[in-house]
Amino acid sequence: MSYTNRNQIPEKYKWDLSDIFATPADWEARFVEMSTKHQDLAAYQGKLGNKATLLEFMKLSDEYDLHLSQLYCYAFMSYNEDAQDPERQGRFMRCYSMLTQFSAATAFVSPELSAQPDEYLKDCIADPAFSDYDIQLQNILDGKAHILSAAEETLMARVGAFSGQFQEVFNRLDSGDIKFGSIMVDGKEVTLGHGTYSMCLDHKDQEVRRQAFQTYYKGYIDKINTLAGLYEGSVKADWFRAQARKFNSTMEMALFNEQVDKAVYDNLIKCMHTSFEPLHNYIGLRKRLMGVEKLHMYDLYTSIFEDANLSCEYEEACELVLKGLEPLGEDYLEVVRHAFANRWIDVHETPTKRSGAYSMGVSGVHPYMLLNYQKTTHDIFTIAHEMGHSMHSYYSSKTQPLAKEGYKIFVAEVASTCNEVLLLKYLLKTTTDQNVKKYLLQYYLDMLRTTMYRQAMFAEFEQISHDIVEKGQPLTADVMCQKYLELNKMYYGEHVEHDPEIAYEWARIPHFYRAFYVYKYSTGIISAVCIAEKILNEGEQALANYKKFLGLGGSMDPVSELKVAGVDLTSEEPFQIVAKSFADTLAELEELCK
Repeated sequence: MSYTNRNQIPEKYKWDLSDIFATPADWEARFVEMSTKHQDLAAYQGKLGNKATLLEFMKLSDEYDLHLSQLYCYAFMSYNEDAQDPERQGRFMRCYSMLTQFSAATAFVSPELSAQPDEYLKDCIADPAFSDYDIQLQNILDGKAHILSAAEETLMARVGAFSGQFQEVFNRLDSGDIKFGSIMVDGKEVTLGHGTYSMCLDHKDQEVRRQAFQTYYKGYIDKINTLAGLYEGSVKADWFRAQARKFNSTMEMALFNEQVDKAVYDNLIKCMHTSFEPLHNYIGLRKRLMGVEKLHMYDLYTSIFEDANLSCEYEEACELVLKGLEPLGEDYLEVVRHAFANRWIDVHETPTKRSGAYSMGVSGVHPYMLLNYQKTTHDIFTIAHEMGHSMHSYYSSKTQPLAKEGYKIFVAEVASTCNEVLLLKYLLKTTTDQNVKKYLLQYYLDMLRTTMYRQAMFAEFEQISHDIVEKGQPLTADVMCQKYLELNKMYYGEHVEHDPEIAYEWARIPHFYRAFYVYKYSTGIISAVCIAEKILNEGEQALANYKKFLGLGGSMDPVSELKVAGVDLTSEEPFQIVAKSFADTLAELEELCK
């Protein structure tokens, strides 16, 4: 169903924001009430060295955070319903300005607490009255070695105001200044952009894919020295910040901030290097099934099996998701059904609605999901994916105090991807259409290829790039292209042509400007697959462990949280489980395609 405006959509398909504020007028009243409250918090500056005063401040901060969260979420989601509505836009911008005021008013907190004696912080952490805040205080205690003097922190803040421009300039180039040209597709001229490029790579005609690939990459190659200079500058800025904060490397700083043991990163790369064989075998099978004389890098994103899409109405898609999630137990399903029935979800697309999909947890209320549902296999999986995020937020909020309910990005994709894997396993088990089954097997293999292997390759490239700069060597375009091509050959193997353009792929990855972020996609999908396999094969105890993990929020470091779910990323076991899952899926696809 296509809708031209929001008024045409039945109410049952719209999220109900009145669970947060009954009317926009109620939002306005709360906004006015909170508009000067940042001054209450600012009044505590210089007083946090007293335990009673500190506890009072933290409780008041919690109270205000709850109100601010609800104000922001309502304004943000209302704005996403119709980005062209000036009232919604104004509400969101006013709220954003208020958050900035609160952030500025409380900027003194971390430096002031970091300046306190270790024994004072340890005493607070040990006091049961501070149990909601012990993790927050422990993080400040652990980070004291990397906090600078007040003057130095001011200087770092001023440096940060311009050192982040490398990413901003890249974004401007990537979203407007780089011209990607045009190609002929099915008799029509198509101007390439990021979206149309992805569509062309899925085209059934290899010649269309080749032209799109070469034309698209020419845009980056023509600007390669500029792009290399931007990325080198970004890496040097990373290294400056790491050195200034007394870290031995940028990686050490990034992992410290995420509370992740370096053994996890090292283990990921090591285990990928011992797991290439099933990936290479899949690339070989793809070449054979596609019937091409040579398989190119631009042939890896098109479906091998045509006319296998699971097209269904939204209600049917929700039923499929519920069936797929049955292994998670009746208590889990009861909340999912409640979400479907009680308008936690905004379902359909309109011209002025925000594109894509997301889940947003609202403290003190419940999570919400934005969709733009179309009758495709991808969108069925999107429902399962976003519901995983929502359920993670639901369990964390239900179990943890406000100060601990937020979980780290490191574990943020685990619940969502676990849901996708469980849905996929259900569909594979129940489908009677052999072509659909082949498509789903390929879908799973490509999910692991693009998220586990490819993101690990990106992570390895980041490590190499930062090592070069940290050794005082130049990070030139030629060096990066050489290193990237070597990695591409190692990861993808001999069954695919390593087209010259692929050496420049590093130049178009925006995540590289957020150092040591992409590895979390790999560890996330590895953890999710491992958990799903354990639930399906080991039953109640594995499920109980997983439910406990969902309720941990930010109460532990993320690596320890995953250990609660039965996943130890410092060991080889999770990687072995996923490698076996990949190999078994490949064997099943090979058998069906004989």
